[in-house]
Amino acid sequence: MADHKQETTPYVDALLEYSALDPGRFQVPGHKGGIAADPAMVALVGMTGLINDIPSVTEGVDIGPEPTPFQQAQILAAEAWGAKRSWFLVNGASQGNHATSMALGHMGQRVVVQRNVHSSIIDGLVLNGMRPTFVAPELDPELGIAHGLTPESLAAALDATPGAVAALVVSPTYFGACADVAALAEVAHSRGLPLIVDEAWGAHLHFHPDLPPDALASGADLVTSSTHKIVGSLTQAAMLHLGHGDRIDPAVVDRCVSLVETTSPSGLLSGSLDAARRQAAVHGVELLGETLEAIKRTREQIVQIPGLDVLDESMVGRPGIAGLDPMRLSVDVRGTGSTGYRLAKKIFYSHGIDLELYSENVVVAIFGLGEPAEATGERLAAAVRAAVGELEAEPGPPQEKLAPPPPWGELVMTPREAYLGPQEVIPFEDAAGRVAAEGLAAYPPGIPNVLPGERLTTETLSYIRESIAHGGYVRGGSDRELKTLRVALER
Repeated sequence: MADHKQETTPYVDALLEYSALDPGRFQVPGHKGGIAADPAMVALVGMTGLINDIPSVTEGVDIGPEPTPFQQAQILAAEAWGAKRSWFLVNGASQGNHATSMALGHMGQRVVVQRNVHSSIIDGLVLNGMRPTFVAPELDPELGIAHGLTPESLAAALDATPGAVAALVVSPTYFGACADVAALAEVAHSRGLPLIVDEAWGAHLHFHPDLPPDALASGADLVTSSTHKIVGSLTQAAMLHLGHGDRIDPAVVDRCVSLVETTSPSGLLSGSLDAARRQAAVHGVELLGETLEAIKRTREQIVQIPGLDVLDESMVGRPGIAGLDPMRLSVDVRGTGSTGYRLAKKIFYSHGIDLELYSENVVVAIFGLGEPAEATGERLAAAVRAAVGELEAEPGPPQEKLAPPPPWGELVMTPREAYLGPQEVIPFEDAAGRVAAEGLAAYPPGIPNVLPGERLTTETLSYIRESIAHGGYVRGGSDRELKTLRVALER
């Protein structure tokens, strides 16, 4: 039986009702509902967006008799995703990871963290001052990409970390690999610890039975959900979901969400979460079902292109892969003799297709929950076919295969100590043996090679250089050209 409450959008309705009053606006924002906006802003956002750009602390919207429309919208989100409580986030999933990190800081000093976490988790470790034990995900030796964490790896890391207060893992990965979250939760819970899941890429998983199980349904205790990525809220709008166990104090999470949240949250961002929730809860099964069928046909078209293959369900069962999210169409380009970098650039500049991600061996196209995927999939396949043909006619110079990344260096300071403590800037070639004061992650495969507080090694620095030479790039360094590195001064 349909839940008619999910068909409502209380927060959106409250914003629209306020706008319809046409009040005299003698508060922020300064564009005053659009009447003071520059024409370029009107062209960019539209008068409808400007009229509904309503600030927080507005009577009848987020203050007044409780539950306010804003509170009602969060309650509906919790019910839709199966959470005990949900928080709207206006600074993306990064805000959720920062708030999670601060909440863990209330619990102790040690935490076990999957190595290929998002940079916002590392930033969270700088904020909370905890000492992490990093545990490696499974690395695909052929594709050069990272998958999920195995229960065995998590168990070993927890057993090697006395005093750990939680385990923090990633699922799905950027390439769509879903870990066995239920087994990971059992590993953590059997030791009396909560499992935290960065499920930024899995906000849609809850809404169709043919998708891998979502983290909350699998027993996770706190889940970051980047709602804008596939479910379709406005960019930067995300959610944080609390599981139904009692291992995480909701009052502490609430306090930490507020700590890392702007005091001027955008009504448009929060309203988009309310609307996206309704679409997923009410129409998700239908829309996702249509999209999944269309993606199957797109896959069939792409595998018929010489030299291309797709990452599909045949990968399930490999270490770190308990499921594969089909909303990310990951294409193996190795058979073309070219690279993902060259294909992505060719398809963008020659055919107007913008891919989500590209690495040496794999490119990734993302499909949204409600898009007309039959038509968009056909456009993608036609452009990929043409681009591959064009690359065959203009082959690039031969390249040696990039070696697997070396093991990371020893953690000799906490990320906070290294990032905020005394430091200096030195030439990149002189950095071996020093302690990094900033993080470096070479793409591919995107696993952090260096984190604040780790000893830099000759092997790691050489790998980073080679990755750049292969057409990759490095995220995290304050010097984008990597001529210098920022290192800590050891006492």
